Amino acid sequence: MRYLDPKNDLTFKKIFAEHPHLLRSFLNAVLPLEKDQKIESLTYLPVELTPQVPLFKYTIVDVRCTDKLGRQFIVEMQMLWTNSFKSRVLFNASKAYVKQLEKGEKYHSLQPVYALSLVNQNFEANQLNHYHHYKIVNIQNPKQQLEGLEFVFVELPKIKAKNLKERALGILWLRFLAEIENRTEQVSPDFFTDPNIREALEILEESAFSLSELDSYERYWDTIISEQTLIEDARLKGEEIGENRNARKTAKNLKKMGILSDEQIAEATNLSIEEVKNL
Repeated sequence: MRYLDPKNDLTFKKIFAEHPHLLRSFLNAVLPLEKDQKIESLTYLPVELTPQVPLFKYTIVDVRCTDKLGRQFIVEMQMLWTNSFKSRVLFNASKAYVKQLEKGEKYHSLQPVYALSLVNQNFEANQLNHYHHYKIVNIQNPKQQLEGLEFVFVELPKIKAKNLKERALGILWLRFLAEIENRTEQVSPDFFTDPNIREALEILEESAFSLSELDSYERYWDTIISEQTLIEDARLKGEEIGENRNARKTAKNLKKMGILSDEQIAEATNLSIEEVKNL
């Protein structure tokens, strides 16, 4: 048996955007909800067109839903990461929170918005923890909280790197996303212990997809690789520009000292003689 990667746009939506009971199981297990806050039923909301982060047009897959209490849940699968994503997630969640009120309605009718971001890259290199929960709290007394917005970011590569064997449902769902990759043939027996995850596995079976779906699946990966290359090129270019600025600054200081010749300064800073002479 071969399975497709659940992090792909096609597969992620097949599991979580077409099967509300699987999404409900996933959210109840992964989100920091108290027992009396568990989601009982879900209704999908249309995905909104939001400002795109440059170079990241296709790297985000999201599913939006609401429960019978009116709480909203925004779930995003982020293939690539930059620090601007936190601002983007904050913007989207805040927008969803504000848009609940129609003209003339009272503030007390506002319901919480939860933003869950599943990230396929590590962004907190200095922390071993893969799970990051943010909410608005009183700094002097963190137990005092302003209800309304909560954010969870999960670093999936850390889960795989830890080689977790835990079978708590929340961990199992995250392992499911982290461990299964393109054309995986062997999966952990732990995934068959929960009926919902077992069903999600069946959805991922390669044989269940049509040729056109498989083509769409592959095109998505090609797009991700292309965007990743563009991002890396932009990063390297930025480093190159930064190094050149530092070299020019050093060369200027050396020229002011009047001790070295232009040729010596050029050799010391890796600038051309023409660049040094024009400083």
